Amino acid sequence: IGALIGWRLSHALLEQSMFLILRRHWFLHDAGRGLIVAGLWPLAQIYPQGYLFGHGQLMPALSDFLSDWLESPVDLGALLRHGLDLSIEQFWLAETIIAACGLTGAMLLLLVLLRPSAPRVRLFFGLLLLTLAFKSLASALLFAPSNAFAWITPGAEGGLLFGSAMLFGLTFAPPVAQRRIAAAMLAIALLIVNIIPPNPYFVATMQTWIQGKFLNFNGAAHFLSLFWPYLAIWFLLHHTHRKKRAGV
Repeated sequence: IGALIGWRLSHALLEQSMFLILRRHWFLHDAGRGLIVAGLWPLAQIYPQGYLFGHGQLMPALSDFLSDWLESPVDLGALLRHGLDLSIEQFWLAETIIAACGLTGAMLLLLVLLRPSAPRVRLFFGLLLLTLAFKSLASALLFAPSNAFAWITPGAEGGLLFGSAMLFGLTFAPPVAQRRIAAAMLAIALLIVNIIPPNPYFVATMQTWIQGKFLNFNGAAHFLSLFWPYLAIWFLLHHTHRKKRAGV
């Protein structure tokens, strides 16, 4: 009986669903892979990060791996920084750049998937609000309800402001330019987040985190946070985009 009901409802709920209609009207025909990458961006906020949209911080993980392998302390970030220390204001500036570049790269990835008739501004704010909601909810659940908005720092606020300003000027740029700029913005954020010193306030906060029974979930969330920007850059620079331009 359940199979029969499912078969009868599949046409109305799947083939003629509102989501599928909006998918056809708002997004390009071959936007499937890009939608998966864009949809993973809010989920990448679940694992705690030292900086807003500061994904892809591989240096600590690589340093821990090399330290265990060589049986001696290894800090790749310190080797790249050459003893550089940042003041509080410089930390804020670095987070502003990271957040602005991360926001611009992720939103431009969404924009290259849209048809000209799509409500770009509404989709932009919808994805941004969803992403920040995931960030706040995760902070409240993993630490304490009072930490829900601890990510709102002067650097994060500046990054959201400057990132939105850059997107305002790039919203209607050619898709080829949007794709290249998105990859460049994500690469800049990756570079900075991997060479900047650890945020002492974030390190102190992480020391209070008790992971409990959710080690597998936290591991998956950490993996997504680490590799999302690399996945996004791979998609943005994939050779299929060049083939499409050549065929036009």
